[in-house]
Amino acid sequence: MFPKLDPLLHSELRLAIVSLLAGVEEADFNYLKEHTGATSGNLSVQIDKLAEAGYISVEKGFKGKMPRTTCKITPSGTEAFRNYVKALKKYLVAGK
Repeated sequence: MFPKLDPLLHSELRLAIVSLLAGVEEADFNYLKEHTGATSGNLSVQIDKLAEAGYISVEKGFKGKMPRTTCKITPSGTEAFRNYVKALKKYLVAGK
């Protein structure tokens, strides 16, 4: 039997966001936008979904007069990401 994949992480953009955050201490909105190629609106919606699930934390503030949104993966986000990768590996092994 195949393990269930986390539907929240099964979205390409949400998976990309969590993947990027797993490799850094934190990332600002522009970094995520640049590395995912997402539009501002779509990225914002997906960040909100991940934050609502507790997978990432979002801090909004200012750098000088410019607004700045910074994201970090949470411990539960790290666990969910690891579980997703582990489950996905089982799908890959089964195909061999």
